Amino acid sequence: MHYTDDELLPISALQHLVFCERQCALIHIERLWADNALTVDGHLLHKKAHDVSHELIDGVRVARSLWLVSRRLGLVGQADIVELHRDGSVVPVEYKRGKPKRDRCDEIQLCAQALCLEEQMETSIDRGFLFYGKRKRRTAVAIDASLRDQTGAVIDRLRNMIDRQQTPTATRQPKCENCSLIELCLPDGQRFRTGVAAWNQRQFTAAATDDAPLTDGYDFLSAETN
Repeated sequence: MHYTDDELLPISALQHLVFCERQCALIHIERLWADNALTVDGHLLHKKAHDVSHELIDGVRVARSLWLVSRRLGLVGQADIVELHRDGSVVPVEYKRGKPKRDRCDEIQLCAQALCLEEQMETSIDRGFLFYGKRKRRTAVAIDASLRDQTGAVIDRLRNMIDRQQTPTATRQPKCENCSLIELCLPDGQRFRTGVAAWNQRQFTAAATDDAPLTDGYDFLSAETN
């Protein structure tokens, strides 16, 4: 399949989806965004990585802010760094503010970049790196069959979610504390949707409308006027 410009999805959305489906939907369906200290710090780290467009370091040509696109996968994005080595190998490097995560969201984003580079440059990529600002060192990532399969599955999930245009319900999790969208997401506002509190809320809502139900067939308003 060959995707058109209007059908391309951002590579960064894959990382958002694995990290939190609701966050992904708020950003890429509802077009909402908010910064906090962590996101600003991340922007500064990326800006530093993008300061020079091209340079030669120890015989390795380093390309920064390189635009990526895959018509086959329907993805578009920008690589922080792409290293072009003398042996012909191509190595993507993605910058992240914090430290390695428990899930593979960062690795999947990096793999998607590698897949785009393979298509654009007609090459094969077997590795990449994640540079974490908190640790100030690179973490090697193997672009192997397992990671490629996971990335393909996430691409399918993302396209299905975008096509449905449905934002998932918020679920409070520990990672919500550091999310810049917490005031827009309002995960705590979802905790009363079930149980007795939810039943009471539905009764109050019904009583305030013309559809207020009668209790056991007894009309209290009529009784008060008689």
